[in-house]
Amino acid sequence: MSDPQFFPLATSLSFGEVAAISGAALPEGTDAARMITGAAALEAAGPSDLAYMDNPKYTDALAATGAGLCLVSSRFAMRVPTGTTALVSNAPYHAFALVLARFFPTALKPGSMFGSQGVAPGAFVHATAVLEAGVTVDPGAVIGPGAEIGAGTVVGSHAVIGPQVRIGRDCAIGSGSTLQSTLIGNRVIIHPGVRIGQDGFGFAMSPKGHMKVPQIGRVIIQDDVEIGANTCIDRGASRDTVIGEGTKIDNLVQIGHNVVIGRHCVIVSQVGIAGSSTLEDFVVLGGQVGLAGHLTIGMGAQVAAQSGVAGDVPRGARYGGYPAQPALSWARESALLKSLVAKRGKTSDRSDV
Repeated sequence: MSDPQFFPLATSLSFGEVAAISGAALPEGTDAARMITGAAALEAAGPSDLAYMDNPKYTDALAATGAGLCLVSSRFAMRVPTGTTALVSNAPYHAFALVLARFFPTALKPGSMFGSQGVAPGAFVHATAVLEAGVTVDPGAVIGPGAEIGAGTVVGSHAVIGPQVRIGRDCAIGSGSTLQSTLIGNRVIIHPGVRIGQDGFGFAMSPKGHMKVPQIGRVIIQDDVEIGANTCIDRGASRDTVIGEGTKIDNLVQIGHNVVIGRHCVIVSQVGIAGSSTLEDFVVLGGQVGLAGHLTIGMGAQVAAQSGVAGDVPRGARYGGYPAQPALSWARESALLKSLVAKRGKTSDRSDV
């Protein structure tokens, strides 16, 4: 069986070019013309590969690497083995990402599964839809009436773009995703299976039953947002659901109606955000965090994984636990509980004698 190369190398780079891209300086005496033809993990890298390291956990792997060139922070530079050139950077991971993007540009966002531009046979584009030049629509995709899609956008197979949806330029709409009641900016990446713009969970509850409340808002997704596979974003009830510029959302996230998420937030997998909550800019939510409705998470706040947030979180705060509380209080409470359990165990052991 052949071993396919899913992301072909776009170019090779000299040591000097890698240094220029990463913003680092080559050590004195290094051959700047020596070529790098790939990238690999520390333990798998060979003499023509670029690697990186910025985590003490991988110190042993760094010491044993066979990479030709390795991006490292200054504190690990002395651990780079003979035969590997250390390229010192203040942010090795960020620098590695810059170089990797030059090597493998097709891995940056989903592209056409069929490798050709235009509307493929088997796709359906309504006569009133407007597609700019350079839009790609893969087989099985459906573009509804009045939809507008900007140049350079790729719509994956079996994606459904609903009536009047607006999608900007250079976006990627993953296979099997559905978009309705949605306005999308430029350079947005939506991975396969995402659901955007469906009803919010709104019911007027009573002892006689629960009456559905019409959800008449939209979803607004600003530029440079990325949304992971099988995430769901409900449209607003009476105001718009908004995802701010540059925000990155992982797989399997649920965002309820009327939620407003600021710029450059990071939301990790399996987070659930109940309706009408607001996340200000640069908020980070760890995996499986749950937010109650009508909360405000202040700018730059971070919430640890698996925390349950029942109240507002101040700007810049670090919270964790269930219910979530300031991280220092959470750590002290956990330590105290552990100590009490240990003491109780010792008392029980003595009483059994």
